[in-house]
Amino acid sequence: MNATPTLGFLLHDVARLLRKRFEQRAKCLGLTRSQWQTLAYLSNNEGIHQGGLAEILEVEPITLVRILDKLAERGLIERRQHPTDRRIWLLYMRDEAHPLLAEMRELGDTTRAEALQGVSAEQREQLFHILSVMKTNLVQACRSPVDENETNDG
Repeated sequence: MNATPTLGFLLHDVARLLRKRFEQRAKCLGLTRSQWQTLAYLSNNEGIHQGGLAEILEVEPITLVRILDKLAERGLIERRQHPTDRRIWLLYMRDEAHPLLAEMRELGDTTRAEALQGVSAEQREQLFHILSVMKTNLVQACRSPVDENETNDG
């Protein structure tokens, strides 16, 4: 068996370990990973409706409702009625969330610095470029149906 990990496994492991290390640092903030992830995405998409945020986060709307309920109970987010459609709730950060978000960003910076220790600025730039190209390629590929005749030669 080949001992070298595949690109997919390596990317998965790095992402998992980044999350794990961040969670170790963020434990003192009293938020779950799904809660801080929701806050992070909401901070860049204020005024979005619940369904749109669920789509961005790739979670079921009912799952997001539970997360939002907890964040609202803590006074970190608020739901506002859509001006013309009473069925839609728009989501906003409360002032109380901003210091917490700043702390989360600091913890993220520290975690990334730890992960990238020993990687030169040039290598970092190259890494980000390659990963961005890969993401673009995969986003475009996911818009097309899979050809049933493709082989798994890999």
